[in-house]
Amino acid sequence: MRRSPVRSLAVLAALGALALTGCGTETSASAGGEAPVGSDRTIRAHQVMQLTKVHEETGMTLLEGPTFDENGDLMVVDVTAPEGNPKVMRVDVRKKKSHAFHTDGRGAYTSAQFSPYDGRLYLTDYAHGEIVSLAPGGGDPRTFFSGEVDGARMNPDDIAFDEEGNLYVSDSRSLSAGDAHARVVRIGRDGAKATVLAGGLASVNGISFDTDYQGLWISELTENRISYLRLDGKGGLASRHTAIRVDAGIAQTDSIAVDADGNLYQALHGRAAMAVYDKHGERLATVEIPAGARGLESATNVAITPGGTKAYMTVSGPAGGYLYTFDALAEGVRQSNGG
Repeated sequence: MRRSPVRSLAVLAALGALALTGCGTETSASAGGEAPVGSDRTIRAHQVMQLTKVHEETGMTLLEGPTFDENGDLMVVDVTAPEGNPKVMRVDVRKKKSHAFHTDGRGAYTSAQFSPYDGRLYLTDYAHGEIVSLAPGGGDPRTFFSGEVDGARMNPDDIAFDEEGNLYVSDSRSLSAGDAHARVVRIGRDGAKATVLAGGLASVNGISFDTDYQGLWISELTENRISYLRLDGKGGLASRHTAIRVDAGIAQTDSIAVDADGNLYQALHGRAAMAVYDKHGERLATVEIPAGARGLESATNVAITPGGTKAYMTVSGPAGGYLYTFDALAEGVRQSNGG
């Protein structure tokens, strides 16, 4: 069905808010050229390829949600892709080639992740408050969840799956400073029941389990902080606290990934970089793109090769949407592969 002009304008407004407020070969120095691990350590990321250009229809491009499929290809979403352009791309990072995986005339997808339960690719549609899924090879689109949770429609941003396939969703709801109405929502793996795990949060964006699935790391964009939600083992919340206050300057906290050693990779919206912390909150390093790269303003997310340390970071700005790569501090696991 053709969307009305009013509905189309509403979607574009949501995309504009996302783009304005947030939603990785080798390191540059080898053979001892890097600084030791610490807050002043810089890891240089290198360009792999350009994936998108700024779309005339939306005036922007914003790459997100990198996640590896079972064949080792990287799935990437373009949040602001218009109808007819790829909204989900499959990238062969070895051959540096990309192909359209999915497009439609409606979704504004901000993350992607494969379910450990049914193997399907799950996408968050920020603009319409829905979560949809695709067959592993593409096609067979299904609406997994739609509607209100505790009387309010979601603005789902990122996803984390537990080991049984239940979804934990960052529901940003508002991108305004001082508006603490965001939530973390738990949805059962069959999509039948959705409950608010935590509320009163500030524009929740990134979400990832820790290495042993005992708790969730979440980033609150408008407060530039990472909070830790300890789970009770029964699908509920045991406690929550502010874990890390991110010194990001004009940038804001975007998506989060966690490696096999429990290190956090905090993406920065408004700066083409990632801040890396250990689980105790110590700043270990900053991942940066080369200083000469122009027109790239945000690093939104990262996927680390499962069982390896090669990391692929999505970077976007007026110059287009790019993939950059760097060597992570530890191997990739499910918590560093999508979301």
